[in-house]
Order: sequence, then C-alpha cells, then structure tokens
Amino acid sequence: MRTFRTLFKTELRLSLRGMDMLIFAICMPVVMVVILGVIYGNQPAFDGAEYSFLEQSFGAAATIAICAGGVMGLPLVVSDYRHKKILRRFRVTPVSSALILAVQVAIYALYAVASLLLVFTVSASFFDFTFAGSWFQFVGAYFLIMASMFSIGLLVGGVAPDIKTAGILASLLYFPMLIFSGTTLPYEVMPAPLQRIADFMPLTQGIKLLKVTSLGLPIENALVPIIVMIAVAVICAGASLRFFRWE
Repeated sequence: MRTFRTLFKTELRLSLRGMDMLIFAICMPVVMVVILGVIYGNQPAFDGAEYSFLEQSFGAAATIAICAGGVMGLPLVVSDYRHKKILRRFRVTPVSSALILAVQVAIYALYAVASLLLVFTVSASFFDFTFAGSWFQFVGAYFLIMASMFSIGLLVGGVAPDIKTAGILASLLYFPMLIFSGTTLPYEVMPAPLQRIADFMPLTQGIKLLKVTSLGLPIENALVPIIVMIAVAVICAGASLRFFRWE
C-alpha cells in the first residue's frame, strides 16, 4: 500500500505538470455547464418536459472527464511507458507493472470524481440545478461508465504497437464520442439520423443511463444502457488482459 501511495503521488504530480487533464477533465466540463446554463438556463428540455435542459445535460457534462481520461489519457500513457521501456524495467523489480497501471487508473478516476463534484457545484450554485434522482444509482452508474471507458483505454493502450498508433486509435474513438455522444453537442438537438449513429457509441448509452438516474426516471428505462456498459467493460477488460503487450 505504501508503494502504491508513493507511485500515486509521483504520477499525479507528473500528470498535473502536463496540464492536459486539468484542461480537458476539469476545465472543459465546467465550461460546457456554463455554456449550457447561459444558453438554455432552466428552459424545459422539450415541450411538456418536467425537467430543464441543464438537468437533462448534467450527466453528459459529468462524463467528459471519463472520456478524456479513459479513452485518450490511458492509451497514451500506457503506450508511452511501454515505448520508454518503463513497464519492462518495473517487471524486474518488486514493483509490478500491473501496479503502474492501477496507479494510472486511480489517477484518472480521481480526475473524473473531482470533475463530477465541480460540475455539480457550478450547476447548483449558479444555475439553480436540482438533482432529482437517486445519488446511489447515479454514482453506481457513473462508476460503471468509468469502468467501461477505462477498459477501452487499457485495451487500446495495451495492444497498440507504438505510441503513434495508440494516439491515432485513441483520437478515432475520443473525438467522435466527445462530439456526438451528447457530452458537448446535446443529444436532443441532433437530427434523427445523427442520433441513430450516436446510439452505436458506448458513451451515448452511458449518458442515457446517467440521465435516467439523475432525473429520477424508472431504472427499467435504462436496461439497454446498463447491459451495453457491462458488456463493453467485460469484453474490453478481458481482451486487454489476454492481449496486453508489456514490451
């Protein structure tokens, strides 16, 4: 445990120096909340809706950090450590390579939780946001989505032969999900054909799950997103364990 704490502190300092996650996981979600709050405020999400546009978009903004850390951050860090022979060096020390990966997952999870708390604070303090759902269900859904997205990142970083390939694969996954899953461009304002395409993205299903849990809607409405999130997490985690390249 002491080794984990030491590595965690060191890697967190390095991550903070890079500024990337501070920008994309901390600042960007808050900016999105402010933009949505200023443009839509407490307007109904659609005609006859009992909840506001911001209430419906809260879960989407909260997933930006998960997407940034899991789909972009993790693959690049893992592939970079492999390229620099860091993983191979640790394999001949008492510190296992798996511990390095666990530390990275913990760091990106910390960013995601901090982002969620900040998004909620800004929404509630400046835009009269009211959380109508169950925090227990919402937090459970949030960590399920985190496990799903992080498993994708570990798979990409684990099988990519070099950091350039990892960057290309991560970008092909990250930017479409960031734009079309409902994190930045609200899903509800997309044309119907674009919504049908977005429905194939795992993060879209995750955001639907967060909407159900944050708005207090029947959890039965989210059975498909739950199944998709679990399936993605199990398949990608299993594949990453089977095909992970340490060197």
